[in-house]
Amino acid sequence: MYPPFDAAPTEARVQRFWELGASFGMERNAYHNYLNEIVSDRYALINGLQILRDELQFAAASETDVKACGADMSLPSVVTTLAYTNCGDRVHQGEATKRYRDVVAARFATMSEIGELKLEAFFPAGGGTDNGATLAHVTVAHELDETLKRRVYEGNSQSMSLVAIDLKTHVGRLRENGQQVYGTTRESPWREPRAACGAIVGALTHYDPNNLIHRRIRDDLRERNFHFLSNNQILTKDGVDITMAIASVLVAVRGIRDTAMAVSQEMDERGLAHLTASTTVNRPSRDDLVIYLARATVFNGKIRIQSLGTEADKYGGRLVDYRGEKRLQLSYGDWDMNNLPIEEIPYRVRSSGL
Repeated sequence: MYPPFDAAPTEARVQRFWELGASFGMERNAYHNYLNEIVSDRYALINGLQILRDELQFAAASETDVKACGADMSLPSVVTTLAYTNCGDRVHQGEATKRYRDVVAARFATMSEIGELKLEAFFPAGGGTDNGATLAHVTVAHELDETLKRRVYEGNSQSMSLVAIDLKTHVGRLRENGQQVYGTTRESPWREPRAACGAIVGALTHYDPNNLIHRRIRDDLRERNFHFLSNNQILTKDGVDITMAIASVLVAVRGIRDTAMAVSQEMDERGLAHLTASTTVNRPSRDDLVIYLARATVFNGKIRIQSLGTEADKYGGRLVDYRGEKRLQLSYGDWDMNNLPIEEIPYRVRSSGL
């Protein structure tokens, strides 16, 4: 007989998580966002638990000496898995290719028995997610097989799983001749400017109903936003066109909402999900910047989402001086970017049957 799940300690950690501050909507370097937003939040959700993310920790049943690596399942434990998305565009530098793996994935992704990180990685054109339900299903299904789940759940009444999902979109940025432009970048300083994200820019400027990617992006944006962004410019107070940046933001925001709803239908009573959404900003010859957009938790019958809004015509922005350069700070209506509202959505918890 397995001990019933004691949800109270995890519920308390989730509550403390939502008492932590977060800053949204500004271009910052990857280290800042990854450490001060994603990593710190994620650790807050699992503090005090033995973290199980190395395949060798599950080797107690091995017939070789490697069984000595097996973890003590009687301790309150958390099994972690990590999935991330971004557009498959090759233009990403630093942020997506190295910083994320070093700072975030190295702490929460599963590690193989030969020491390599095992991330669920999805690269839909346009970023975000091409199907939140599939992303949620694959990520949860790969974390724990039934035999391992029984061992973890039997070991301690507080043991659980953490599903970490980080959704990203991207937008190009050029600053030349004193002007800042979004939606365009260069492969290198000596190459011609080109669209980024090409899928999003293409969908808004040359929509093709036969193009499946254009249709998905239009659906992610929703009709009202698609028509608004196709026919209007969103300008900062300085007159900088940030229309394509806002489009990328909206695709990511839609992605986290859809995926949070989907993951609630995949996890059982011991599952906790932490999701984030962000937009990477591609600059020639420099590491990408990151705009943090949203965070969410899914646990014990409640989805909580703290996010920039979903209406394109409420967005604005301004360029601020930051560390010797001009950085974009987004705005949404009269919302405080350091205190965004938290939406709560109930869901029915699926029983593990154990």
